Amino acid sequence: MALLTEERVRQMSDNGTRGPVVVARGDVLTPSARSFLREHRVEVVYPQGKEEAAPGAARYQTAFGVGLEEKPEHMTHLRGNILVFKDHPRIAFRGMIDLLEGEIALCQQVCVREGVPGLAEELEEVLDFVRRFIRFDVLSEPVGEVRLCGMTPEELRERSHYPEKYYGQGHFLIHYTDSPAILAVNKVRTVVRQTELAAYRAFRDENGGVARGDIILGLNRLSSLLWIMMIKLKAGKYGHT
Repeated sequence: MALLTEERVRQMSDNGTRGPVVVARGDVLTPSARSFLREHRVEVVYPQGKEEAAPGAARYQTAFGVGLEEKPEHMTHLRGNILVFKDHPRIAFRGMIDLLEGEIALCQQVCVREGVPGLAEELEEVLDFVRRFIRFDVLSEPVGEVRLCGMTPEELRERSHYPEKYYGQGHFLIHYTDSPAILAVNKVRTVVRQTELAAYRAFRDENGGVARGDIILGLNRLSSLLWIMMIKLKAGKYGHT
C-alpha cells in the first residue's frame, strides 16, 4: 500500500508526457495527484480491478476522504484515526504550542537565576494555561473564561495599553542592556505572537473569519500579560532584576 502524491505520480508518468500510471490495489491517490492526472490526461491502470480499498474497512481515514491500513511517516493524527499531512496548519499550530511551552520553562530558569522567583511562579500559571491549548484543539473544547494572574481579558488589555497609569512605567523598546529576565520574557512574548498567527492560519475560513475565536483571544491576551510582566520588571515591581 502506498500514498501517491502529485510529486510521485509526476515521476511515474514522466511529468505527464508518458503513461499510464499503475495504481495497485490499496494505493491511494491524493486530491492533487488526481487533479494532475486529469489535467494531463494520464491514463490510470488498476491491475486488481479496484481503485481503492473500501474506506469503511480501513484502519485510518485521511482528512481528504480515503482509507489507509498503515500510517505513513509523513502523516500524523488530526484527531482519533483521522490523518493529515504533517504540514497541516492545525499540526503546525500544535507545534508552536510545544515550542511555546519550552520557551516558558527556559524563561522560568532565567527568572530564578536573576532573583525574581515570583515571576517564575506567575509563569507557571502561564505554562498551565498554554498546555491546555492542545486539548482545546484536539477535543474541540472551548477555552472558557480567561483569567490570567487575576486579570480578565479586559483588564489585561487596559493595563498593557496604559502601563504608566498602573505601574509607573511607560512603553519601551528592548535593549541589550536590559536584564536577562526582561529579554527572556520578551522572547516568550514573541513566540506567543507567532503562535497566535499559527492559530489564525489553522482556524481561518475561506472568507478570513475564524472558527476558534476563543483560541485567538486567549493567545492575544496572553501576549498582553507578558508585556505587563516586562513592564513590571522594568519598573522593579518584582524586586531585584
